[in-house]
Amino acid sequence: MMMYNPETNEIAKPSELLTSVQAYMSVLQSVENYVHIDITRVFNNVLLQQTQSQDSHGEKTIAALYANWYLEVLLWRVTAGHIIYSDNQRSFVSLTVDGQLPFNPEEYTDVNELQALAELIGPYGMKCMNENLVWHIASQLQEVKKLVVGNKEVLQQLRSNFDKPEHMRELFRRLQQVDNVLQRMTIIGVILCFRKLAQNALKDVLSDRIPFVLSCIEDFRLHPPTGDTMVVNEMASAAGLSCKIDPALVSALRAHKSDLGEDEYQIACLLMVFVAVSLPKLARNEGSYFKAAHNGHANNIHCLATAVNNVAGALFTLCGQGDAEERLKEFLALASSSLLRLGQETDKEVIKNRESVYILLDQIVQESPFLTMDLLESCFPYALLRTSYHAVYKAETVH
Repeated sequence: MMMYNPETNEIAKPSELLTSVQAYMSVLQSVENYVHIDITRVFNNVLLQQTQSQDSHGEKTIAALYANWYLEVLLWRVTAGHIIYSDNQRSFVSLTVDGQLPFNPEEYTDVNELQALAELIGPYGMKCMNENLVWHIASQLQEVKKLVVGNKEVLQQLRSNFDKPEHMRELFRRLQQVDNVLQRMTIIGVILCFRKLAQNALKDVLSDRIPFVLSCIEDFRLHPPTGDTMVVNEMASAAGLSCKIDPALVSALRAHKSDLGEDEYQIACLLMVFVAVSLPKLARNEGSYFKAAHNGHANNIHCLATAVNNVAGALFTLCGQGDAEERLKEFLALASSSLLRLGQETDKEVIKNRESVYILLDQIVQESPFLTMDLLESCFPYALLRTSYHAVYKAETVH
């Protein structure tokens, strides 16, 4: 029924599969009137198996096949280009003419399709898919950490000299693999944005099916008992609710123990420094222009906002310092001073998409549970943001 073809990577839309399953169930329920079979037990046995990674015969299930397809096919296409995460439409959207991609991402990632997926595989299946997604995020972060270690000395100097523009400019030239770090962090952001869509879909389905249970979980999340709040966060996350600190990401990062022989806390701090001072380089990129219709950038760098906040929360919780807010304030100060130096550049190539990158800083703060707009305005003039929004909206109207 899934019509999955591993050679062409074709698969049925979740809504189509859900309709087929419901039609089969309807027919079998009518058969129960004439044959002595406990159809309810059959449904429970078969459908519950499909929420796990393997069924009783060791075959891949609906949950496993969809989790693999979304990660390996759809999200790979997103990172390859021509597909943008649209915050306005709450889905991934194609930027090309119809027919140039083998499938329309909108037809697999909009609200209806992801709700159908949540109906099919339930909370267990969504948890299985989430674990698959955060495992890949943790793998990407391990590679980023290696790049941080390779630039450790320069990053330490950048961290302590952010108020010396000329010295910062000279130090930044010595940084290596800047594009690689930005690309990997963008990939992490794209995966997290898809995960957010899937979690919202699960929450919508559960609020319709078990509203009382979901409201109890929500109450627990807002007023956790004294002790380990991570247990409450795990329960809330399994029900599709968002948490300040992502429990699944923390668990995945804990499982990916670093073999770098370095102080994890220091590496986490320097990772945030690396991303902050690298943001101005995004202005050179052709695809970094802001698309107002989608409230995002064509090359998905707006997903960095989700990546920075989620990664910071998970890393600093894991390190045991619990100072994610302080470290993000430091990130904001470094990013602001780095971006403000773009205003002094005269090279048109360097400032090609300057206004769009300024907007990215605003998105990072808006997305953050730790940062506030007051804090942003104290280190980055709001008049500059307002002018940037005006410029990009005007440019889109012209085109």
